[in-house]
Amino acid sequence: MSASALPKSVDAMLELLTSRGYLAERSLATVAYLSLRMGRPLFLEGEAGVGKTEIAKVLSAALGRKLIRLQCYEGLDVASAVYEWSSAAQMIAIRLAEAAGDTDREQLSSDIFAERFLIKRPLLQALEPDVAGAPVLLIDELDRADEAFEAFLLEVLADFQVTIPELGTVKAAQPPIVVITSNRTREIHDALKRRCLYHWVGYPVAERELKIVRAKVPGIGKILSEQVVHFVQALRKEDLFKAPGVAETLDWAAALAELDVATLDPSTVSDTLGVLLKYQDDIARIEGTKAKELIDEVRADLRAAE
Repeated sequence: MSASALPKSVDAMLELLTSRGYLAERSLATVAYLSLRMGRPLFLEGEAGVGKTEIAKVLSAALGRKLIRLQCYEGLDVASAVYEWSSAAQMIAIRLAEAAGDTDREQLSSDIFAERFLIKRPLLQALEPDVAGAPVLLIDELDRADEAFEAFLLEVLADFQVTIPELGTVKAAQPPIVVITSNRTREIHDALKRRCLYHWVGYPVAERELKIVRAKVPGIGKILSEQVVHFVQALRKEDLFKAPGVAETLDWAAALAELDVATLDPSTVSDTLGVLLKYQDDIARIEGTKAKELIDEVRADLRAAE
């Protein structure tokens, strides 16, 4: 895929996102546009399943750039995120050198720390030049990583370079397009946020969510799509451990369409709640009587809107 030029306006950014099926609010398109134009990382916070990760995928596809993803988790370290040496390959090289009678330790030490023995992890890969242009670096769910890694990341984002003691400093000729996401299971330090442009990605309003469902679940009936969106919107107002995100709305809509459901009914809703809700306590709270109440409420709202 050939690389595309960066959008030259907020409207162009909106059009770029829409062309890839991402129906963004103008505020999100604005901060994404500024992130690209100013060369600053884009920091996206919000509940799980609202489309934060998808932004990086869409930018990668629309701009024709490679997508490099660093999935964060507790205990993530430099060896997993930046680089490590292939000790097995180095050991084989040492054994071969010994078998060949090569006993020059200084030369051997230099040889086994050559770049061919280097295993490049996402952060180092993102600093490498690419004919298609700087890649999109997705640092996903940073809140899951330890604070120590966050501090290290701060250093990398400051200069877009990494120092490898045995080889020297690797610096990006062109900084990558950086998208950082967080589900806010913990607060990210101000020092890192200051280096980024920030946006909170919230749940979409009903009108926009309906457009998303109809775009992503082709063939879904008009009545069912409206009922699904309004049911999920009502569900988010309930006292749930984890409210459904847009990803769950799409999964549920697709599942109902797969079952040839034309309109919501309490039995079908109760049977398919496991697609929409991921905690048994939430399912138990909604299935049965509560599901019927919400369906009745949705139908009344839709009739009133006609």
